Amino acid sequence: MKKLFSLLFCVVFLSCSKDSNNNNCNFLLNVGVNATVNLNLPQFNQLQFPVNAVRLEGFGNEGIILVRVNSSTLVAWDGADPNHVPSACSTLRIEGLNGVCDCGDGNEYSLVSGQLVSDTNQPCTLKPYRVDFIGDNTYVISN
Repeated sequence: MKKLFSLLFCVVFLSCSKDSNNNNCNFLLNVGVNATVNLNLPQFNQLQFPVNAVRLEGFGNEGIILVRVNSSTLVAWDGADPNHVPSACSTLRIEGLNGVCDCGDGNEYSLVSGQLVSDTNQPCTLKPYRVDFIGDNTYVISN
């Protein structure tokens, strides 16, 4: 009987192990993104210099936030707060190198790492997009 109980306990324990996917991080749609950005154009010119961020509208859930981290690294994040159902207040506002949500809960994210920097207890980080350099100061943003 002890063996049966031990076996049953192991099966139940292993089947209830924590999944790496957090169900609370499913607010954002998995929207297909394929955008080309030329940093020589005036609207993206400031991305030629480190520590700058620009929003690219019309892609992702609420636009894409592009960030020049240093002279060789450009990162891209979805412009929506991943800890909220999409709404008028969940679009992140760029403040320096942070993305700030205006939904009243104080969510603030690092646009360098995508991590939550505010003191709120939220499970999700910013949704990243792939950035590929294709030459002549031009990048492709995709997922």
